[in-house]
Amino acid sequence: MNLQYPQLINCQVCPQNCRVNRYETTGFCKADYRLRINLAQLHHGEEPVFSGTNGSGTIFFTYCNLRCVFCQNYPISHLGWGTYYDEEECAQIMLKLQEAGAHNINLVSPTQYTPQLVQTIKIACENGLSIPILWNSNAYENVSTLQSLAGLVDIYLPDFKYAHSFYSKKYSSAKDYPEIAIIALEEMFRQVGHLQLDSEGIAQKGILVRHLVLPNHLSSTKQALYILYEHFGPELALSLMAQYYPAGRANEFPELNRSLKREEYEEAVETAEALGFKNLYLQKFYSSPEWTPDFQPHNEVF
Repeated sequence: MNLQYPQLINCQVCPQNCRVNRYETTGFCKADYRLRINLAQLHHGEEPVFSGTNGSGTIFFTYCNLRCVFCQNYPISHLGWGTYYDEEECAQIMLKLQEAGAHNINLVSPTQYTPQLVQTIKIACENGLSIPILWNSNAYENVSTLQSLAGLVDIYLPDFKYAHSFYSKKYSSAKDYPEIAIIALEEMFRQVGHLQLDSEGIAQKGILVRHLVLPNHLSSTKQALYILYEHFGPELALSLMAQYYPAGRANEFPELNRSLKREEYEEAVETAEALGFKNLYLQKFYSSPEWTPDFQPHNEVF
């Protein structure tokens, strides 16, 4: 076996810091040394600046370095549905998405595969990939890992899930998420700055931060918005997401076992507007799996 990635031998790719040898076993995220993908498609359910008219060239990676009990991608993040691909094959998927008209290459839940994806992106670019690379992550990431992406990733699309460690531990198994994530966002911003659009309104570079509004957690949402404003100011592109519905293991947590109410989302929007955010992306109110892709245990991904 060719040990290509020394980072995986004593793995500290993400803040879980498992220190396992991923060529022999797996750690918290359950990913080994191989890229594993469930689905690649032109996705029209992202923010309009990413989906545009043609769709975002979205690649859904298997596994995750968090354990969000309400994950809407639960079959792939927790159950491990997916197929193994090497870096050359993954690069070809990117090129096929570009040929199909994708506005960008959208890497969903990529953190656990960062070393492999650095190589994959380089291979794809050497073979003609020219559309923006979008890093669609949960922001539970080490600065050193993010620094390896500088100059390769054009757009960061991170979550900022929680302002309080109590909730990040309870719902995502990451007590230190709030402080880790904000430092990660600062590094992303340092690399790419505020969101930049072309003449057709399609994102080309920059950061857009997402926050999913959870039922019964408006105080936490308000604190998260305050923290984002305090760190990045009114120009930060911010997407307030209304699409929560009970998925995954949410039925084990009574406070999460219902859809978001319209008035909860509206109050979150009012808070963001009152703080002064100028680049808000809002969703039509719905709480359903309407835009959740049809994941399958084993797919030919594209």
